[in-house]
Amino acid sequence: MPVARRLAIGCLLALSAPASVLAQDTCSKPVYLTFDTGHMGIAPLVADVLKRQNVRVTFFAAAERTQVGGDSLDDHWAGWWKARALEGNEFASHTYDHAYWRGDLQGAAPAFRIRPSAGAEEGRELTWTARQYCDNIAKSSERLQQITGKKPLPLFRAPGGKTSPRLLAAAKSCGYEHVGWAPAGFLGDELPSEKFSNEKLLQQALDKIRPGDILLAHLGIWSRKDPWAPADLEPLIVGLKAKGFCFETLRQHPAYRGWIASHS
Repeated sequence: MPVARRLAIGCLLALSAPASVLAQDTCSKPVYLTFDTGHMGIAPLVADVLKRQNVRVTFFAAAERTQVGGDSLDDHWAGWWKARALEGNEFASHTYDHAYWRGDLQGAAPAFRIRPSAGAEEGRELTWTARQYCDNIAKSSERLQQITGKKPLPLFRAPGGKTSPRLLAAAKSCGYEHVGWAPAGFLGDELPSEKFSNEKLLQQALDKIRPGDILLAHLGIWSRKDPWAPADLEPLIVGLKAKGFCFETLRQHPAYRGWIASHS
């Protein structure tokens, strides 16, 4: 039976099961599903799936341009973020301006070449001090706390995962630990659908994800013609549950628990 059909049946069974069956008291094979912001077009669908499947995730947020205009941290989306907080999800910074690290600058004090892909200076190559980079991380965290009422985790994810040891040290010195993702946890929603079909990405994830992996997806990718989440998100969750996996937020991750406890 094709994987999509098997997982569709699994989705129907999961929907008919009582909440007490879906809830898991222990988590011996955890995975950590994370979402970065994007155009937000699939945000309502993601929220529905997570609620239906009783799954908590960690969102990394930047103020990115959205399909409805404005950005993903503006007042239009404030209610959406607050609802996710009430459901028990966690939040962290993706830098406010989705600011890509492009290189380190020479000098005694840390400084970096940065190119934001959002905000007033979108597309420009800038020079930022360590303080400016830290301030941009903090701006996203502060906005998230303002609109959700929940303090974000003292974590961040650099756009594209692009960093240097000097950048990571600068962020850590101002209270933010970086979070990447596992190789198998790259769910492929940024890849061209002409070469990487949703069926192929789903099967690859189900075959390769291992306990402890951090998984990465987005709340909407502009470039992908056949969107990933409507086809793959719920089948992925159902398929991983069927293999004995369970879902936790990064607050529970053993690599970050201590940092979070000492910086919250």
